[in-house]
Amino acid sequence: MVTITYALSFFLSFCIVMVLIPPLAKLAFRLDFVDKPRKDVERKIHREPIPLTASYAIFVGFAVSFLLFSKESTGQTIAVLSGSLLLLIIGTIDDWYKTQGKDFSALPKLIVQVSAAVIVYLSGITFSGFYNPLSGEYILLPEWLQFILTILWIFGVTTVINFSDGMDGLAGGLSAISAGTLFVVALVKGQSTSAIMAISLIGVALAYLRYNKPPAKIFMGDAGATFLGFILAVIALDGAFKQATVLSLFIPILALGVPIFDNLFVVTKRFLQGKPIYQADASQVHYRLLRSGLNPKQVVTFLCLISVCFSLTSIILLLLGV
Repeated sequence: MVTITYALSFFLSFCIVMVLIPPLAKLAFRLDFVDKPRKDVERKIHREPIPLTASYAIFVGFAVSFLLFSKESTGQTIAVLSGSLLLLIIGTIDDWYKTQGKDFSALPKLIVQVSAAVIVYLSGITFSGFYNPLSGEYILLPEWLQFILTILWIFGVTTVINFSDGMDGLAGGLSAISAGTLFVVALVKGQSTSAIMAISLIGVALAYLRYNKPPAKIFMGDAGATFLGFILAVIALDGAFKQATVLSLFIPILALGVPIFDNLFVVTKRFLQGKPIYQADASQVHYRLLRSGLNPKQVVTFLCLISVCFSLTSIILLLLGV
């Protein structure tokens, strides 16, 4: 019965996105809500206008599946979806600015992303502590530290997935791989809610990739990328981080290894160079690989393979029970 539930959750979320994307793409052209190519911007590697409306299909597909199959408490369900909706709204505003060839201020995005993280924290989904592998004692962190670490984790993962959304199929592929890893973790730990969120996210990510694989027919924009990052962060908090030991804390970090490590490098480099951390540029690993001579498909394939390696390492840690 449990297996059927997971299968239905995946199938429903996948089908909703597959059905909704085509009409949303047509609507985007009518509203001129498209990402236009810009020759003066290195990050804009597409050569024709691309709709920016996949985020709404992704959100609806996940939300319907989550509401139907999750056993999460009502308060936590509302918190997850409310935080997601906030990110969808601010992301839409940011994407609209992009359609006008403008940059949206980073401060409102920062405020909304932190607010979404706070909503999740207040619902009880937190990083509360870990087990000492030597003594078996559970170390409960002070509330102020729980708050800081929870907010930093959600904000950080939301940001790194967004930063990784710079090439057809990349953010969707990395998100699907990470969600698949977190699904395995949730199954092993018997965490049904995290498993439902993860399998639903796999469904929407794979359906989106059907339209976003190179050459992309649609983009999810900041609205979709921040949503995927937010949900991945929540899944880890609600699953992989629960009952974790010091070493198994690396399981969700490795599951998201490619975007996390790449963006730590990028942020450190920008900081040392005195550049604004939030300033968009072409310093992410996918752009560096592109400049090295690989074509977009090769870059995405290479990074997804690296992500699979990280994910397999995290699963080995999980099975070792360290």
